[in-house]
Amino acid sequence: MLKGQNLAGKRALVTGSTSGIGLAVARALAAEGADVVLNGFGEAQAIAQLCEELGASYNGANLMDAPAITAMMAEIGPIDILVNNAGMQHVAPVEDFPPEKWDAILALNLTAAFHTTRLAVPGMKAKGWGRIINTASAHSLAASPFKSAYVAAKHGLAGFTKTIALELATHGITANCISPGYVWTPLVENQIPDTMAARGMTREAVINDVLLAKQPTKSFVLPEDVAAMAVFLCGDAARNITGANYSIDGGWTAE
Repeated sequence: MLKGQNLAGKRALVTGSTSGIGLAVARALAAEGADVVLNGFGEAQAIAQLCEELGASYNGANLMDAPAITAMMAEIGPIDILVNNAGMQHVAPVEDFPPEKWDAILALNLTAAFHTTRLAVPGMKAKGWGRIINTASAHSLAASPFKSAYVAAKHGLAGFTKTIALELATHGITANCISPGYVWTPLVENQIPDTMAARGMTREAVINDVLLAKQPTKSFVLPEDVAAMAVFLCGDAARNITGANYSIDGGWTAE
């Protein structure tokens, strides 16, 4: 983890932060002194333990519901750091892709980031400082079959990030994407059965011949790798980094 960013006094909302990448980012920001707000699903006792561990608060708003996002942002109040990380995946051929899954993936992976951002920006502008970090994906830069909704959403998130970076460039606010390759998280693990069905492959074949085949390092990205980049982007050394899309994908998109 990159140390010395000194985020004391900064308030951070990390969506989808009760597990996986989001939890790693929340832990990293809290370790640097940020006051963290968690968001996501999970058992109440486990979430309470996380809040105690990190000195964090929690808001369980359903990010696929725009009014719920509005209520969450009003309850939290002004924030300095926004990490749009919540996401979901579904794997199926386009002709069999359930329309309700398309709508849900676009709502959570893309539209939710629009709503949290539009509501966070006024407070950031008032302070003359802000950091917006969007967890995109290698799929914001490249496509894979059977993931039409996810690829569309992540490409859209990358474009959205560039646009707001330009809009906010003179306000002391940066906006950047982090685009991991395959990280061993529940989101990746849970898509394996669908990929097995879509491709007619075994679990082991999906891991080795589909997932890790994309990454020249032949290893999964760690959530802590993504968290370290998020911490860096929040620091003063990154004040002139905005509109960027950082690949942490084991070389996937270098080809």
